[in-house]
Amino acid sequence: MKTQGIKKITPILHHIGLTTGRFEEMVDWYKNVLGMEPVHYSENPAGDIGIEVKALWVTNDEANHRIAIIGIPGLTEDVNRSKHSRIQHIAFEYDTLDDLLDTYLRLKNLGIIPNVTADQGVSIAFYYDDPDGNTVELTMDTFGDWGKSKEYMQKSPTFKKKPMGKYIDVEKVLAAREQGLSVNEIHERAYAGEYEPDAPMDPKKML
Repeated sequence: MKTQGIKKITPILHHIGLTTGRFEEMVDWYKNVLGMEPVHYSENPAGDIGIEVKALWVTNDEANHRIAIIGIPGLTEDVNRSKHSRIQHIAFEYDTLDDLLDTYLRLKNLGIIPNVTADQGVSIAFYYDDPDGNTVELTMDTFGDWGKSKEYMQKSPTFKKKPMGKYIDVEKVLAAREQGLSVNEIHERAYAGEYEPDAPMDPKKML
C-alpha cells in the first residue's frame, strides 16, 4: 500500500492490561476506586498455554472494557521497580474539583489514602497505589478546557520551572471549599503554595 499523502489517523487510548498475583484484591480495589464493573470473566483466556491464568475485563463507562486484570499465581512484587523500565502511572480524569474531592473523602473512609497530592497548574492530582504498587492518578483539569491547559503547558514559564507544581494538603483544600471559595480561587491559592502540607511529600514514592 502506498503511504505517501495518506493522513495519519490518530487512535485514542482504549484500555490497559495488568498482570497480578493479587487478583481478588486488584479487582476489589479498581471497583472501589474507579467504579470498574465486570464485563467478562474467564478462567482460561489464552487456552492451554501451560500456566494457570484467569482474567477479568472491567469498565466504568460505555466501552466494552477499560482494564483487563490478568491473574497469574506466583507473581511476586518487584521491590526494585524504581530501577526498572515500566509504565510509571496511569491517570483518570474527573469533570470537576468537587467530584475529585468527594472521591477523596469516599476513599478515605475505605482507608485508601493518596501518597502525593498536588496542584500542577494544569491539573489538581491525587496519586494512589493499587495493591501491586502501580501508581494511579485521579485528576481534574483546572482550566476545564484541554486546549487551554495544553497551551499553558507549552508556553507557561511557571509550568516549565516546576511541572509538578505545589504539593497540597487535601484537608486544607476541603476546608477552603466548605468556606465557599470558588474552584478558581482554590486553584490560585494552591498553586501559590497556600495549602502546602505540614509534612513534606516524597515524589520518589511514585518512581
